[in-house]
Amino acid sequence: MACQRCGFKFNCICTLEPQLQSTADFVLLTHTRECSKDTNTGVLMTRTLPSCRVEIWHRTQPPQALLDQLQDPHYQAWLVFPSDEQHPAMSLTLPAANNAKILLIILDATWQEARKMVRKSPWLNQLPRLALTPQQSSSYALRRNQQPGHLCTCEVGIELLVLLQQHQAAEQLQTYFNHFINTYHADKSGHAK
Repeated sequence: MACQRCGFKFNCICTLEPQLQSTADFVLLTHTRECSKDTNTGVLMTRTLPSCRVEIWHRTQPPQALLDQLQDPHYQAWLVFPSDEQHPAMSLTLPAANNAKILLIILDATWQEARKMVRKSPWLNQLPRLALTPQQSSSYALRRNQQPGHLCTCEVGIELLVLLQQHQAAEQLQTYFNHFINTYHADKSGHAK
């Protein structure tokens, strides 16, 4: 029987799960197709970062809790998504000690789905965009048709922690992500690593 938390049957990784803290809040705006995929790495963030939550994206009904949070002056919201001509990327500015808390919205979907989510959600286009420039290639290879330069959700979270200058948390999440990737194939093949 598979572990209820990590989903692995033969190689539970729950004992390797770090408990991280961040100065920012994270929202994974998740496409409905991602919810049932065992290759979804966003769950690695929600398990380890108490300040990370999931909101399900629906084309016609934006998540009300997130809309309310975007109106809250105590938050400085950013959409983590590549820039375009109409929405240039900006540099992440860390707020002063008494200013708003950073809210980072990550689209948890395939790149094709993420583009569609942005196009069909005008409320997202009002947010400043933060485009990441990864320092290394993605090590995520659990799905076909991965494009060079694209990161999976957890790798985006790691890059954001680095930008927030939370290097220890980034390293711990990277280690946990590596355990997940290294364990995935062995577990799905039905044997211990």
